Amino acid sequence: MRTRIKICCISSAEEARLAVAAGADALGLVGAMPSGPGVVNDETSAAIARHIPPPLAGFLLTSETRADDIARHAERVGTPVVQIVSHLDPAESARLAKIAPALQRVQVIHVEDETALGLIDLYADHVHAFLLDSGRPNLAIPELGGTGRVHDWRISAEFVRNSPHPVFLAGGLNAGNVANALAEVKPFGVDICSGVRTNGALDARKLSDFIDAVRDADVARVRSRP
Repeated sequence: MRTRIKICCISSAEEARLAVAAGADALGLVGAMPSGPGVVNDETSAAIARHIPPPLAGFLLTSETRADDIARHAERVGTPVVQIVSHLDPAESARLAKIAPALQRVQVIHVEDETALGLIDLYADHVHAFLLDSGRPNLAIPELGGTGRVHDWRISAEFVRNSPHPVFLAGGLNAGNVANALAEVKPFGVDICSGVRTNGALDARKLSDFIDAVRDADVARVRSRP
């Protein structure tokens, strides 16, 4: 199976065009966050989202924690997918599924320790996919993504084995380590922000190297099958 590639922190139409041309499967648009890179206002995100060509998907990253606010945020920006970066109250997750059934919902799980595995059952009935990241949501100023840190892939691999939904892997990925990440975790897709940027801007060379590394790993996996 081909690994899906999501390029996050897209901040302009030009970055979107660069990511699409390089072979991305999805683009991430970062809404207001308490910390981290790539934040753009909703008007800019909406303008970019209107020009994401099918079959690529636009993901809105939202830090909203109430179902009604998440649904309104997604409606303003106009993406078909919302990526919920906080560990949402399960009751709000269930409500979001009811009030916005057509909205594809991706729940971020911040892998700090093995307790991340216990979150699968809390959300599985209300979301379409998970994304594993390296944030620290309980800090005084929460980290909800874009940290550039690798978390424990052994926990991530166990999460993938137990998840009933597709799982994206994020957190400190780059062209040099993504093949090992794919081999160990076996995610449905990968998500990257800082690993393809230089001084905050999307770097065409790093982007190309990363996508090549993912595709090479896919080919090697197919060839290794008996």
